[in-house]
Amino acid sequence: MTSEDEHGDDKEGAARRGGRRSGLLKAAGVVLAGALVLSAAGAGWAYWHLNHNIKSVDINSALGDDRPAKSVTTPTASASASAAPLPSGAVNILVLGSDSRSGKANAKLGGGNSSGARSDTAMVVHIDEGRTKATVVSIPRDTLVNRPSCPTSSGGTTSVAYNAMFNSAYSVGGPVCAVKTVESMTNVRMDHYIEIDFSGFAKLVDALGGVTVTTDEDIDDDKSHLHLKAGEHHLNGTKALALARTRHGIGDGSDLGRIGLQQKLVKALLKQISSTDLLTNPTKLYKVADAVTGSLTTDTGLDSLGELMKLGQSLKGLSSDEVKTVMMPVVTAPSDPNRVVANEPEASDLWASLK
Repeated sequence: MTSEDEHGDDKEGAARRGGRRSGLLKAAGVVLAGALVLSAAGAGWAYWHLNHNIKSVDINSALGDDRPAKSVTTPTASASASAAPLPSGAVNILVLGSDSRSGKANAKLGGGNSSGARSDTAMVVHIDEGRTKATVVSIPRDTLVNRPSCPTSSGGTTSVAYNAMFNSAYSVGGPVCAVKTVESMTNVRMDHYIEIDFSGFAKLVDALGGVTVTTDEDIDDDKSHLHLKAGEHHLNGTKALALARTRHGIGDGSDLGRIGLQQKLVKALLKQISSTDLLTNPTKLYKVADAVTGSLTTDTGLDSLGELMKLGQSLKGLSSDEVKTVMMPVVTAPSDPNRVVANEPEASDLWASLK
């Protein structure tokens, strides 16, 4: 879920975006688990294909031990005496939304004309001990941070950067630098990393038959190619992706306003998943599972169907009523009215509560 250009018009006075969100990972886990009920003739091939869809990055090896302390994972009783126990300890997951900006096809989807990939959506998902409560914290992409030196895949390192835009970490150093930057600014260990490719997100929406979203105001955004009147709309994948990218056509045109739209869209997507009887429709089930796994990049601790299913199963006690969605407290940056900085001490207090 990204914007159409590198620069935004974020302004002071942004409020936290509340709301309730069912665990996205929980929904994905249910879908992936359901994929295993495909017919016996095709189950083996389907499992192999879906498993190999998932891309991964070895973040732990890249970052080494120079990180915040790792939380202790507590196993809990499993449904079967012979099955491995499910984890129940607190866990923090950095979830990024990434998107290609190159190519004519992407331009038709409202992706802009920049080259390469961007990651302008970042959420820290904190699941409490016992895994029955969670907090999702959105980090505005235009937040100015001190970006640490990060290891690169070629064996070198990136330079330290002061007052850099938060989303530049992914641009210069990929997932490894994104994780290190979040850990540096929060002093909270990211136990896992999940990146969602939103060209695949559009395919997922189509596989589910679209999503229904109610907008509170007219949206008229030529850059995202989205034009909607206020009210209820059933969106296909292309329009859902445009809604995720929209910011110029709403409110003050800031990235902070777009975060609220993205939260609304995710809740609509989860509602559509829960209302679709996937387990009785193997063809649709496979299409959905293929779209989910085909759009994921994870750390090596979540890079298989088995690990994703275990995570999903461990969240079975997490209800939407127990998921809190907030935005990191920010204020207008003194150096640039189009940028924001963490509002202290509120931001530090929030991150401390997630340890």
